[in-house]
Amino acid sequence: MQEAANNGIRVEECRLQQGLCGFYYEPKRLIVLDETLLDFQKRCTLCHELVHAHNHDRGCTPYGSKAERRARLCTAFRLINPHEYAMAERMYGADSYLIACELNVTIQVIEDYKNWLHDSAVS
Repeated sequence: MQEAANNGIRVEECRLQQGLCGFYYEPKRLIVLDETLLDFQKRCTLCHELVHAHNHDRGCTPYGSKAERRARLCTAFRLINPHEYAMAERMYGADSYLIACELNVTIQVIEDYKNWLHDSAVS
């Protein structure tokens, strides 16, 4: 298990159950990341969990809660440079996988960013 400190928030790595990339535990100000993730996956997961920590989230369901939606959107905003995204989209069209590879983020981060772009264009 690796451990690092970050502004009063501890970050540890260990093997997590399949399908779980990481989580934030507010009472101990602890982020746990799955040690088997690739570096770009750890970066995206850490960013996501830091949003939860910043907002003192006490747990949320993976895909429905306001806290989870906020964490996903903030992660996309923090990790995606709009100009780099536009260039990648010109190169690869709508292919989320290739854009994610180009920008060194997960497909989920790309999809969250695309959804924001779509929603802001519709509004």
